Amino acid sequence: MINTILIFPIIACILVLIIKNKTFNTWMVNLYAVLHFVITVLLASGHGAKNGIPYFAVDNTNMIFLIVLSVVFLMVAIYNTGYVKNLDVPDRRISHYSFMILVFVLSMTGTLLSTDLGLAWVLIEATTLSSAYLIYFNKTKHSIEAAWKYVFICSIGIALAFVGIILLNVSSGAVNSMNFAQLYEHASGFDLAWLKLAFVFMLFGFGAKMGLAPIHFWLPDAHSEAPSPISALLSAALLNSAFLVIVRVFKIMEIANCTDYARLMLFVMGFLSLFVTTVFVYHIKNYKRMLAYSSIENMGILAIGMALGPVAYYAVVLHLIGHSLAKASFFLTSGNILELFDSKRIKSVSGIVNADGKTGWLWAASFLAICAFPTSVLFISEFLIIKAMILQKHYVLCVLFVLLLTIILFGIGRVVIKMTFGELSEDKAKLIEENKKKVSLWMYVPQVIMLVIVFVMGIYIPDYLNDIIKLAVGAF
Repeated sequence: MINTILIFPIIACILVLIIKNKTFNTWMVNLYAVLHFVITVLLASGHGAKNGIPYFAVDNTNMIFLIVLSVVFLMVAIYNTGYVKNLDVPDRRISHYSFMILVFVLSMTGTLLSTDLGLAWVLIEATTLSSAYLIYFNKTKHSIEAAWKYVFICSIGIALAFVGIILLNVSSGAVNSMNFAQLYEHASGFDLAWLKLAFVFMLFGFGAKMGLAPIHFWLPDAHSEAPSPISALLSAALLNSAFLVIVRVFKIMEIANCTDYARLMLFVMGFLSLFVTTVFVYHIKNYKRMLAYSSIENMGILAIGMALGPVAYYAVVLHLIGHSLAKASFFLTSGNILELFDSKRIKSVSGIVNADGKTGWLWAASFLAICAFPTSVLFISEFLIIKAMILQKHYVLCVLFVLLLTIILFGIGRVVIKMTFGELSEDKAKLIEENKKKVSLWMYVPQVIMLVIVFVMGIYIPDYLNDIIKLAVGAF
């Protein structure tokens, strides 16, 4: 099954380049999304071999990440079916677009399934190369600037990560392997001075891809300029892939008894990410850019949760799931708004609920989900993180955490409320009537499904899923 999930997109890429037809290309993406989802469900149910092609395997740690990627990709593929119909571009460009989506998802899947740190590094770089074209897809001045900034910053990050891998290899002494299992087995004997230095480089390197401050600068531009389906994949899937690599490296630090050092680094970058979002969220004029800063905030929350240790790991996994689904819904709905209003500027969008009720309520519901409004599963995760801070007597950090989240909530909330329930001008109403035909049923259903999952999980988590989460927590 793992072989299929890794080999099928390669075959699909070849077909997409040969058969340059919009409908065929779109359905190849959909077919891979369905296949990815079905195989992931089967693997999670215990069917099929956990190993496939050498260097790739499913384990307790990456299973939940694979499930999240699979669900988000399926929802994005459904939305993409309606989105592509509105693109007035040659079939050749749609072929390249579909090709890069397949390569992008393959790279993220490979990163999650990789059993080797070196290979994970290569595949993280592959996600940069494939998604850069997708960010540039609209071929505007701002999109090419965003793509170049993305490639430049992430290339620096990946170079830092490579230095970290070399330093890790130096610290490992006679262990000439980057296999995670072997690194865990021998981590207690690593040279601590080199290991600590290696962790700094890898945290900054892979943290650049995760969107942690202070190496987050590519993220607002890339997310705001990419097509909405791609923005959803970037925020809800790519950032998780980089986070998994950091989780695996952090485990090496735990085994080597360098936990306090690693936690301090994560605390600093986590709170810095929250602070950066707090500062910039009040000066944003582009609503997709606002959502990008929200992603930086939530990556910071994940880093803080990891820094708190095992007591907060369950909250980290819940937050990972909730953020991925809620943010994907948010970005996809922003695509509907862009289709209706022909603008990304916040001041140009008002009265969405009057313009298109379904889009307006999805926009508001996505905000409630991401801001941890009960019964969003994010309410549970953030509550557990606050509880963990109190149990560990981090009272000052707890107050700072709640204060920063409240400021961010207010900043995003005032924009969402104005956009959703404000006055709708007559000129905009005429424009929207012409554009409504662009927003098909395919562009509503994915958000509804993801939001239902987010809000239901805040009340009830099925035993089947809860067991997978507990296994992941135990393997962190």
